[in-house]
Amino acid sequence: MIVECYAQRLLNPFRGVVQIIRYASAEAVSMDGLHWDIYVSNDELLRGLELGTKVQTSDIRYGSWTLAKGLRRGPLYPSDDFLRMEAMGAIVYQHLLSVHNTLPFDFRDRYELWLLDVEGQPLALLNSVFSEQELAQGQKLLWRAGLAARETFTSDALRSLRSDEMPTAADCLTEYVNRCAGDEPSGQWFLRDAEGSGLGLQGVNLSDMFVGRRLDASAFPSFFLAQTGHDAVHEQLVADYLAWQAPWLLLLPGVDPVVRRQLEQQARCQPFVVEQQHRLYPAVADAAMIQAARVEAMLRQSQINQEETAGAMSTFYIELNPAGGNYT
Repeated sequence: MIVECYAQRLLNPFRGVVQIIRYASAEAVSMDGLHWDIYVSNDELLRGLELGTKVQTSDIRYGSWTLAKGLRRGPLYPSDDFLRMEAMGAIVYQHLLSVHNTLPFDFRDRYELWLLDVEGQPLALLNSVFSEQELAQGQKLLWRAGLAARETFTSDALRSLRSDEMPTAADCLTEYVNRCAGDEPSGQWFLRDAEGSGLGLQGVNLSDMFVGRRLDASAFPSFFLAQTGHDAVHEQLVADYLAWQAPWLLLLPGVDPVVRRQLEQQARCQPFVVEQQHRLYPAVADAAMIQAARVEAMLRQSQINQEETAGAMSTFYIELNPAGGNYT
């Protein structure tokens, strides 16, 4: 058995990347490349079951680790099962010490579930997994802009779209994208290859004629949400949303340098997110832009800490960063 290192996208909506180090039923995970949590589970519960059988097993925290503070162990349990799980956790921990500075890891979630538009083309990415055995059958075909977007995403297009039922830009976008999927939405799993094309597999509410088809890479939106085929107002709404997502989109590999530079400029408006995510950026087009965002984040955080010490939290911080830096 070997130790595996890989990355997986957090989706619906795309809100970051988790780095994973796995050995047997133990794994270390991180969303920023700095703070790692190590978990173990009892894989003996799976012994004798048929391949693909779904069993819910509880995770036990082996510990947490940062380079600055080292390992902080979780609770210890006096049992033979725990001693075996602890041994697996120790293997993951030792591997973490040797690879934590080689991030980001490669993506392996090549199976993708796409919400289709009324013409059967990929509209929005809903989920991704590593193997065909993980393809979910009962997944809801509903795309979401996300809770963080409801709090901080704005768009000038909202002036033309606002209604009492859709109070935020995120709500308007969520409603519009799902409307583009039609009254009876369908979704399809695709196996993406190294060049980006996709082999159509099973789906949800899917016509049999789509099973087995192959779509070129150009059929799949690069940033997981279709940017074309909209009227001018909704095209602006989508573009503004992707600009708001820029600090997370920079996590993606293979982005054209010109596009990456534009994303870095857009991400400059969210310095706290850049500071949280920058260690996992696979490339940087304008190092000065990223550094400027990080410096701004540190200066703002210093001001926030001073105001908290004085008993008054920054109004600006409350509005733009209500979760204390957690945008997921």
